[in-house]
Amino acid sequence: MTIENGSEKYEFGTKAIHSGAPVDGVTGAVISPISLSTTFAQSAPAQPLGQYEYSRSANPNRDNFETAVATLERAKHAIALGSGSAATALVIQSLPVGSHIVSGGDVYGGTHRYFTKVANTHGVDVTFVGDLVSDLEAKIQENTKLVWLETPSNPTLKVTDISRVAEILKNHESKTGNKILFAVDNTFLSPYISNPLVHGADIVVHSVTKYINGHSDVVMGVLAVTSDELHEKFRFLQNALGSVPSPFDSWLAHRGLKTLHLRVRQAATSAQQIAEFLQQHPGVVSVNYPGLKSHANHEAVLKQHRDGLGGGMISFRIKGGASAASKFTSTTKLFTLAESLGGIESLIEVPAVMTHSGIPREEREASGIYDDLIRLSVGIEDTNDLIEDISNALKTIN
Repeated sequence: MTIENGSEKYEFGTKAIHSGAPVDGVTGAVISPISLSTTFAQSAPAQPLGQYEYSRSANPNRDNFETAVATLERAKHAIALGSGSAATALVIQSLPVGSHIVSGGDVYGGTHRYFTKVANTHGVDVTFVGDLVSDLEAKIQENTKLVWLETPSNPTLKVTDISRVAEILKNHESKTGNKILFAVDNTFLSPYISNPLVHGADIVVHSVTKYINGHSDVVMGVLAVTSDELHEKFRFLQNALGSVPSPFDSWLAHRGLKTLHLRVRQAATSAQQIAEFLQQHPGVVSVNYPGLKSHANHEAVLKQHRDGLGGGMISFRIKGGASAASKFTSTTKLFTLAESLGGIESLIEVPAVMTHSGIPREEREASGIYDDLIRLSVGIEDTNDLIEDISNALKTIN
């Protein structure tokens, strides 16, 4: 069985397993074979034997994966790329020279790096704001072409109401005739918890490396859209740039996607309990987690997250400053000190000196990224074991 893109007949888990996964017509294989060929034979000039010509332009494994992502993101199209950063770059490079972007200030360090050190070299300017809902309208310029949002943000887990940002942009378009694209990085939640297109986004971006693949063995990205026009523009640009993933990575990512719902729900369930534990611990200054009722924008969580799930990411400030943060993250046994997130294993890091070290200190702290901030990526280990690991590590600094 295979499920067609956009079908609402089945629940998420069924779609995750069967979307883009037809039984092989030649061998009857339930799992599609890996098609490593770079080129495909033709019966006559410009007459391919099948639907493929050259693997940079299209590949069976990439097509299958893209179909599955589009289905789960409730999109019409998806485009898989060589990394999450490549997906970001593709969107930005599609903009005209002289364009302006308004972005949330609390974004992944690699996104901030691209915006400030690469986009500006080809004539694209970026304005960072603290809160898109309250700050966006005043920051829109005549040449604004894109609004960029991470929700929850990385690493302070701020949640933004996607539909309210979309409404601001829609009102602007009705007044001025100027269409501003709205892109949402959905990496922290995955398509299982949130579908930004449903709430008014034009583009959804993921680092597939994280939750979608989920096994820390693939570097890859993907974007999803409903607009045929945007899809054609992005597909052309991807082919011209050559920013494509390998067939094997596409196959691995598709395999990981099939268990997304199981992995993410387990991670979110554990993260909720860990956040509640941290919130009451005397060695912790503050906790950032969307699933907590005390979260600053919990109403938006209930509105746009499946079942109000907070996801698998937590950040918190620890008493004792940078030295305590360093000691704590070097002491845990189950939480591995490493960058990245969204895998089956739990990870821990200090953003100020790791993933976000490239952001100037003053700008970093304005977004809440202090030297004592710790970020957790909760995996799918047993919840009690993870809490005990954190508890034991906290004892070493008190």
